[in-house]
Amino acid sequence: MGGRRAVTTVDARGLRCPAPVIRLARAAADAPPGTELTVLATDPAAVHDVPAWARMRGHEMVGATEQDGVHSLTVRTHP
Repeated sequence: MGGRRAVTTVDARGLRCPAPVIRLARAAADAPPGTELTVLATDPAAVHDVPAWARMRGHEMVGATEQDGVHSLTVRTHP
C-alpha cells in the first residue's frame, strides 16, 4: 500500500456534546492503529472535547480546521 493510512470520516454535524466524541470513540474502537479519524462537527464544544478525548486515550491530534461553521478535527489512533 505504499505507506498510505486508512482515513475514516465521522460525521457529527448537527449533533451536540457529547455525541461527536461518542461517535469518535465508537469509530476508534473498530479502527486499527494508525487510522486517521476525521470528525466533522458543528458544535463548538468539539474543538475542546475531541483533543481532550484523544489525549486521555493516548491518540494523536493531527489537525483541526474550521470552514463555514464546520469543524474538521483529525485524530490518529494508537494502540
